[in-house]
Amino acid sequence: MTVPAGVAGWPIAHSLSPRLHGYWLQEYGIDGVYVPLPIAREDFSVAVDGLRRAGFAGLNVTVPHKEAAFAMAQTLDEDARITGAVNLLLFHRDGTIGGRNTDAMGLAASVAEEFGPDVTHGKTAVLLGAGGAARAAILALARLGAAKIRIVNRSHGKGETLARQLQPHVSCRLTAAGFEDWPVSASETALVVNATSAGMKGNPPLDLSLAALPATAAVYDLVYNPLETSLTKQARERGLRSVGGLGMLIQQAVPAFAAFYGVTPTVTPQLRACLQQALAA
Repeated sequence: MTVPAGVAGWPIAHSLSPRLHGYWLQEYGIDGVYVPLPIAREDFSVAVDGLRRAGFAGLNVTVPHKEAAFAMAQTLDEDARITGAVNLLLFHRDGTIGGRNTDAMGLAASVAEEFGPDVTHGKTAVLLGAGGAARAAILALARLGAAKIRIVNRSHGKGETLARQLQPHVSCRLTAAGFEDWPVSASETALVVNATSAGMKGNPPLDLSLAALPATAAVYDLVYNPLETSLTKQARERGLRSVGGLGMLIQQAVPAFAAFYGVTPTVTPQLRACLQQALAA
């Protein structure tokens, strides 16, 4: 019997998830289907219930539904509880809905793959932004052994609130700063993670100079479309190690695919090339 799953968001046409999961379905010869589901914010709960009743295995969840998915889930994993957001809904046979957050795991795996597992171990990381993506990023950086994470956000108060909320859940020190303090923050940074939407296709670029970063610093931009953002381009031109967020997208999808279809997929260069080709089209 064909196993259906999908990704819910608004808008959703830009999502690479159907191509990603479709690649794995074909590679492993699984009788499944994975579809994009454009669901408006006000229709989310009704749509999820309908998809559950229709026999879907579950859903990946993206903007703007992660908090609504958190509210609907009857069971939550630790990362979902800490971040207050769910990007994976699983429909269990007993009719209950489970909620997971795989973003932190995905980012940690991608950072370690790209820069090595010790890139920020015992060092300072700077996180740009204080929204939903930043919450998962804090957990990822903490698990990679960061000694200190400085949250740099346009609203200093929002950064302080985020630091205060997540400090009990991580062993590293969380601090907050405004963008006006960026040159000081940059000078002692081993890794910069952009968790804002600046630089995303259709959005203005992140207006930030990397001149004050040490030559040994690395830059990770969660934005994956375009493949090279203004931030990663600037980093490359300065000789810094840099990468976009395609790796995180792939890594966070691994446990979702395994939960939907019962097979843990392997991340290969061929898969990455397929997705890069889709983004370049």
